[in-house]
Amino acid sequence: MKKLEYIRKPILLLIFLCINGLSIAQHSNKLTANLDVESKTFNIQQEIIYENNSKDTLGFIYFNDWANAYANKNTALAKRFSEEFKKGLHLAKDEERGNTKITSTVDDNYQGLDWEYALGRDIIKINLNHPLPPKESAKIFITYKVKLPSDKFTTYGYDNRGGYYLKDWYLTPAVYDGEWHLYSNKNLEDLYTDMANTSIELIIPQNLFAVSNFHELGKNQEGDIQHVYFQGINQKSGEIIIRPSKQFVKHVTPEITIFTDLQSTKYDEISSGISINRVAKYIYENLGDFPHKQLLVSELDYNKDPLYGINQLPSFIRPYEEQFQFEMKFLKTALNSFIKETMFLDPRNEKWVTDAILNYLMIGFVQEYYPDQKLLGKLSSIWGVRNFHLAKMNFNEQYPLLHMLSARRNIDQSLTTPNDSLVKFNQKIANRYKAGLGLAYLADYTGKEHVDRSVKEFYINYRLKPTTAADFKFIVVENSDKDINWFFDEYVSTTQKIDFKIKKVRKMEDSLVVILKNKEGTNVPISLFGIKNDTVVSNYWFTDITDQQAFRIPKNGEDRLVLNYDQTIPEFNQRDNWKSLNGFFSSNKKLKFQFFKDAEDPYYNQIFYVPVLGFNKYDGLSPGMRLHNKTLLERPFVFDLAPTYAPNEKTFVGYGKFNFRKYHGKSGLYVTNYSLRGSTSHFQENSRYSTVSPSIGFGWRPSNLLLNKREALIFRSISVFRDIDPNLQSLGLETDPDYNVFNAKYYNTHNNIINYLSWSVDAQYSDKFTKLAYELEYRKLFENNRQFNLRFFAGKFLRNETAGSTDFFSFSLDRPTDYLFDYEYLGRSEGSGIYSQQIIVAEGGFKSKLENPFANDWMATVNTSVNIWRWIEVYGDLGFVKNKGLKERFVYDSGIRLNLLTDYFELYFPLYSNNGWEISQPQYDQKIRFVITFSPRTLTGLFTRKWF
Repeated sequence: MKKLEYIRKPILLLIFLCINGLSIAQHSNKLTANLDVESKTFNIQQEIIYENNSKDTLGFIYFNDWANAYANKNTALAKRFSEEFKKGLHLAKDEERGNTKITSTVDDNYQGLDWEYALGRDIIKINLNHPLPPKESAKIFITYKVKLPSDKFTTYGYDNRGGYYLKDWYLTPAVYDGEWHLYSNKNLEDLYTDMANTSIELIIPQNLFAVSNFHELGKNQEGDIQHVYFQGINQKSGEIIIRPSKQFVKHVTPEITIFTDLQSTKYDEISSGISINRVAKYIYENLGDFPHKQLLVSELDYNKDPLYGINQLPSFIRPYEEQFQFEMKFLKTALNSFIKETMFLDPRNEKWVTDAILNYLMIGFVQEYYPDQKLLGKLSSIWGVRNFHLAKMNFNEQYPLLHMLSARRNIDQSLTTPNDSLVKFNQKIANRYKAGLGLAYLADYTGKEHVDRSVKEFYINYRLKPTTAADFKFIVVENSDKDINWFFDEYVSTTQKIDFKIKKVRKMEDSLVVILKNKEGTNVPISLFGIKNDTVVSNYWFTDITDQQAFRIPKNGEDRLVLNYDQTIPEFNQRDNWKSLNGFFSSNKKLKFQFFKDAEDPYYNQIFYVPVLGFNKYDGLSPGMRLHNKTLLERPFVFDLAPTYAPNEKTFVGYGKFNFRKYHGKSGLYVTNYSLRGSTSHFQENSRYSTVSPSIGFGWRPSNLLLNKREALIFRSISVFRDIDPNLQSLGLETDPDYNVFNAKYYNTHNNIINYLSWSVDAQYSDKFTKLAYELEYRKLFENNRQFNLRFFAGKFLRNETAGSTDFFSFSLDRPTDYLFDYEYLGRSEGSGIYSQQIIVAEGGFKSKLENPFANDWMATVNTSVNIWRWIEVYGDLGFVKNKGLKERFVYDSGIRLNLLTDYFELYFPLYSNNGWEISQPQYDQKIRFVITFSPRTLTGLFTRKWF
């Protein structure tokens, strides 16, 4: 047996070396990678034969070193994470970070080569000792160490179970086609490298199992070490998964050999095998042969790019049948791997092409095998859910829904936008869905057979070849018998909205004259359906409608005409897409009351109702019903009414809001908001306030949507009406009960998980005063997880006719009177007791209750804090308070802050202030302050900021 092993090893090595030298036109890689388990480091010796396939003579070569993207907080990857509010890599320990350490770089004459890092420290420039002419090759030997990162950052690296996921882990040549395409690692799965013939000798402990997208030539063992040999011909980068147990199963289908560890606990192996065969056959029929020996379909790759939406619910409430769930999961992961291994487009600038093909095929798979599948799956038949429009939607309707979620928020980006310039929601979901939906739209217009043939021809003609989006366009246009340039010029290259309406229908004796209006002017085709008793009886396509146009169609007994009835066109607004032919009253939309919230139903005027429960000290627990028209998609006009009953006062309170939003463009002055708000509640026992506030607001943002920078200017008028109980004088109000304040406020915010900067200027005018205030907030997160917070406030009365008579309109150190009723006080008039201990950090921002906390002339304060351990912080405040006729007064306080849940639940424990050592004073429990809020918008904002 030992003799056989000695014979086997040289044979493997001979095959290994011969294969490495087969290619003439492609780059060649030969790697020996030895794993040091203790340090989680690979010691790599790499021989690169670089073929200059360009027309230029090269003096240097760039290589992708994406493993070094984890090295520090200044890499492009770290900066990308901070834009997405991820601080893990910024705060990582040294042993959790990854890096590359190059020890030797020589040419084939063993002369040293100079090298340096470029861009985000994950691109290496190697200067050649001799110029490299076209069609010639250069051999480079590089010795280096790759320290693997923890997998908690991007899922790549080492895990805490003894496994390793290697992807984009060794040096690969950057692409040169007359210019260098240098793309940093930004966790976008878009490494751009040339095809190469690569041989890898992997040296790992014998108790580990390795699987790769490359073909395994064989393995041999020396003691407790094993050598595993992988080979990739005309492939990009070697992906290797190493685990302590053998989890991958080999499936040999008639079309392709697949290695996978995807499985479902409720779906048996035989059924899984049948589903894998179905998926493999579907991919083969729609694309063609897979040119490599095997396809790797891993759970890790799926988790990196999952099926977003309802599929991600916990398994115990997952609404889909196991077969459908497994097949969709397997199909997406297999298609992703299949296309990445065979198509060589620029993945950063032309990713929309592969996104379009992948999602088009996924749409087609559902149409072919699961045409009746509902978006909510089994939930669609449950009482209380089945009446929702969302429950009636088919599975494929999620594509226009999720694309429109971005478009309605005015953050949609064209399909030609570079991958690293997309906001996360567009990069992960919206743009991919729009791309696939676009091909489905094209197939509906030109005929599915034309698009299917184009996709297959593009794959067959360009697999394993450098290609571009222009090649794809040429094939699609050639295979169509209609003019489809609109698809590339309007749909792909712009964010122009598609929005048509049926303006009018005139009945003739044997025909109908339909007047269609193109509301956005986007010159694309639109479909019109004739419906009779919910059955399609006619179908037409109309083109070249740039404004308004009339069309004559024959009568076929239709009782309703509907634009885009099958939802294949991602139309911006479908609420005006239909006309009834049965008279005026039947054409009016019916009113539909629904619980909570739903998808937009174009055939109804939807009003949603939600039980609510409000609370303050004077009203008590106030139950009520909220009525609104907010659907899952943002809409221009929104109303929100919430009347509640206050049992303590035995009367009704609540609020009402009406808002109209107008988007102007993507950048600069991009939005205008018109609003009318009103509310009524009690600010003291038997004392009611009511407010009415019309406002107009303008918003600005930069053209780079990834920059979390926003500016806003808001003008509003607040009219306050108060009914004050004459028997209660605890507020000491000598002013008239009613007043009006005009308020203008400018905000400037640059939000980032590492550096946060926000400032505002606030001007207020009334018949009793004129005041101006400036506020600045700054937060800095350091590498040692220390966070420093700084807030500065300065306010000045330009005119104050209430000075000396009341402090109701004065600046306040620790508890603003909130005469505009903007803050959610639980007991806004309390001077003692638990309700008086609630704090809202505004104006002075102090936490201690100091004597004479008001300023009727000017006030300037600084609030600071720094964390000392996790959510425990030390805070300190200081400032000056100036009242008319008195000298300015210096004030200060300090203490401990428990930042348990920012903006939701915080506790402040004063230690030392102008009052002395507060902790040693009696009734200290009454000095403790707290922040508490019940607003769900604050919590959802923590999630949505990562996506939008």
